[in-house]
Amino acid sequence: MFKIKKQISTLYSTAILSNLSLTGAWVAILTARGFSLVEIGIAETVFHITSLLMELPSGILADVFGRKRMLIVSTVMRMIGNLVMIFSNDLSLVCLSVCFTALSYNFSSGAGDALAYDSLKLARMEDGFERFESNQLMIYRLCGGLSTLCAGFALTIGHKIAYGTDVLSGLIQILLLCSLREIPADQSGADRSILRRLLSCFKKSLFFLRGSARALFMMFCNSLVGAMDILLLFFLQAKLPTRGIPQWELGVALLMMELGGIVGAKLILKLPRWSYRAVFAASLAAVLAGILMEHAAYQLMTLGGFLAAVGDDALQVRTNALLQSMFPSQQRATLTSVESLTFSVIMVVLTPLASLFFTRW
Repeated sequence: MFKIKKQISTLYSTAILSNLSLTGAWVAILTARGFSLVEIGIAETVFHITSLLMELPSGILADVFGRKRMLIVSTVMRMIGNLVMIFSNDLSLVCLSVCFTALSYNFSSGAGDALAYDSLKLARMEDGFERFESNQLMIYRLCGGLSTLCAGFALTIGHKIAYGTDVLSGLIQILLLCSLREIPADQSGADRSILRRLLSCFKKSLFFLRGSARALFMMFCNSLVGAMDILLLFFLQAKLPTRGIPQWELGVALLMMELGGIVGAKLILKLPRWSYRAVFAASLAAVLAGILMEHAAYQLMTLGGFLAAVGDDALQVRTNALLQSMFPSQQRATLTSVESLTFSVIMVVLTPLASLFFTRW
């Protein structure tokens, strides 16, 4: 008998272990180790290039070989990245570690949502996916905020112990992932060669996208708002100290911005009758309001970051729930990865433009 509550609870638990980390403020850790901002920027570029190249293939692999397996592969990749970072003493090893971290992100981005939705679908509870997505984003935001607050502790104990703790967390996560039940997406064509199955999954996904302008529109809207929010929060981290915020308040301010995402993820559940265009318009307005507050006192800047996170996560919950209801199960992870790929492309385009804007604004 399929125990849906156990399946969903396990996915929540693994999300906590994946996002709660002593090394969340990895930029601060690398800076404390003597790496320059230019070197850190190179490592960030390596992350995005790796993510762009592997986002779609990772989704196809999840649909063909199983979402549970790819979640385990994702955790293994993150552990390898942490181990490389422990022994890194130059930029090349840091970049290698970042590559594994990007692969970890890729292999989990489509597989997790796909496994959750098909699990709920098997239990005839797919209407509950929006609540699942809301809870997942709450976990992401809360764990991200707590990880940021742990930056000082990580610097105190040293990067080797901090990353070693993350490796141990990964081992526990693998044990939990092994207890998940795999939900087969499609057994047809299982006797064909692996290459033909991979190509078939890609072609069917492409065919779906060609006939679904609405899905492409929602992917673009969600990715645009998400990229604007993330870039705003990124530059607020750099600009808040220049606005006179006390050092002890900086971590609290960043945590407050993360809590905005939790508010947005819960608020959207109270607005089931809002059309998608209305949710998009309200979310975009919230992010733009946050950007306009970027030039004010640090209290208003923090409020602006909070509002932007509210809009971002509200739209993300509604978008992902609608998209999952549209995606065919056989290509669910692949199409979810297409959404992540859209976000990465927009980030690559907007990042240099945002740098110029926030520098001169």
